[in-house]
Amino acid sequence: MQGSGQKVLLVEDNHMNMVLVKEILTMNGYEIIEAGSGTEALTSLAAVRPDIILMDLHLPGMDGITATRIIKSDERNKAIPILALTASAMRGEEDKILRQGFDGYVAKPIEIKRLLEAISTSLHTQRQLKAALEKEKETTPSSTP
Repeated sequence: MQGSGQKVLLVEDNHMNMVLVKEILTMNGYEIIEAGSGTEALTSLAAVRPDIILMDLHLPGMDGITATRIIKSDERNKAIPILALTASAMRGEEDKILRQGFDGYVAKPIEIKRLLEAISTSLHTQRQLKAALEKEKETTPSSTP
């Protein structure tokens, strides 16, 4: 199975979108943690460390952009990939979304293949970066005598 039990924090306030994405991901082996707002996402992160976060941009209270900035400013969560879920993915919007701290985006309406590819690509990139950092740590000489 594609997800192999990897945890996805799904931050979405629209019930139908939540149900759809949750169903797609569950059927593909991912474990879903649900949050209906940016504030709920931050609370969830205090209890569970997801492998990836899918963040709607337009949420009640704290929006997805603000929540992403807060998440990325915390050293413990900085490396978790965050994909924006957005209905406003017009040409040229991707750069704007990436500049706001997201690692990628998935356009709504959700296309199953694109959603799964975006998650898989982000998780693969994260593993490669983590491996490179570990290798760098091993080859960097210690500063203690």
